[in-house]
Amino acid sequence: MEFNKTKAMHFPNDVYIGHNAIDSMRIVAEKNLKSGTILVITGQKTYRIAGEAVVNKLEGLKHYVLFSGNATMDAIKSAREEIADIKVGLVIGVGGGSKIDMGKKIAVGLSVPFISFPTAPSHDGIASPRASIYDGKSFLSIEAAMPTAIVADTEIMAKAPYRFAAAGASDVIANITAVMDWKMANRIKGEIFSTTAAVISEYSSRELIENANMIQPGLEASIWMITKQILASGTAMAIAGSSRPASGSEHLFAHALEILGSGNAMHGEQVAMGSLVSMYLHGGDWKMLYDTYKKIGVSTKAKDYGIPDEIAIKALSIAHRLRPQRYTILGETDLNEEVSRNALKLTGVI
Repeated sequence: MEFNKTKAMHFPNDVYIGHNAIDSMRIVAEKNLKSGTILVITGQKTYRIAGEAVVNKLEGLKHYVLFSGNATMDAIKSAREEIADIKVGLVIGVGGGSKIDMGKKIAVGLSVPFISFPTAPSHDGIASPRASIYDGKSFLSIEAAMPTAIVADTEIMAKAPYRFAAAGASDVIANITAVMDWKMANRIKGEIFSTTAAVISEYSSRELIENANMIQPGLEASIWMITKQILASGTAMAIAGSSRPASGSEHLFAHALEILGSGNAMHGEQVAMGSLVSMYLHGGDWKMLYDTYKKIGVSTKAKDYGIPDEIAIKALSIAHRLRPQRYTILGETDLNEEVSRNALKLTGVI
């Protein structure tokens, strides 16, 4: 039988991570800017934290700073209108998840390189070719630009509230249940599966699980450890060509919460709760996950985020609807309310 399989994989050309990594910003920008203007996408707060320092590193290079809010379809439309008369040759996203997601989506639309400059390791989107964009009803995981380069200054990232780092670690730790879902979908539905991507994703999760005691507030070394595994998780997604290695039933639960009411929970915290239930439904060691999240200071109790029990139960029951094409342990029909309640109660989420 003739072999005719073809697949494209895109990876960052340059990754600078560590203390004073920002000093590499100009070198990276000059390398990736062929012509035109550098578009720096940031927010008012993140501009003060790091955006201004990034812009200062670009002195002498033509640039334009675009201030953006949350990553929404409307915000992307407004951004495109604002830069309509600018010949953009490079996009730099400076900030947390939303600014980087905005930058990735704008860059892929313009067919120009994208540089990711995170101000906190809050989730694995800083190194992935996917963007989480709100369309007015729900958050969509859509194709975006894989960062051509990533500049992660751990000194700057360590200044962000520890909660961001813990949430980012939780997002990667939950890869363990995402891969379990993926393997199951391969066995039951014949879904295409990448052993390489799965191994890398599981490795990134295990590294944080096994070193959870070293993830502590105020330690730049903790930011280094989390960010390295975020980058590994992004690599797994690039190899797979989708978010499958890092997004399964735990993320479906998180997205359902976002729609129904996630209180004040961050994405990684929502995913942590979802991963406990997912691991329980798989018959795995959910207590190990619970202990890990506790070690890094992440609560997995819905009430701690102002999420009512009934919202959590409803979210778990309907989570499979969010991406019906993505088969997970949640199945293809709504979970029985009693089953959802018992799973959430047993794992301590409610």
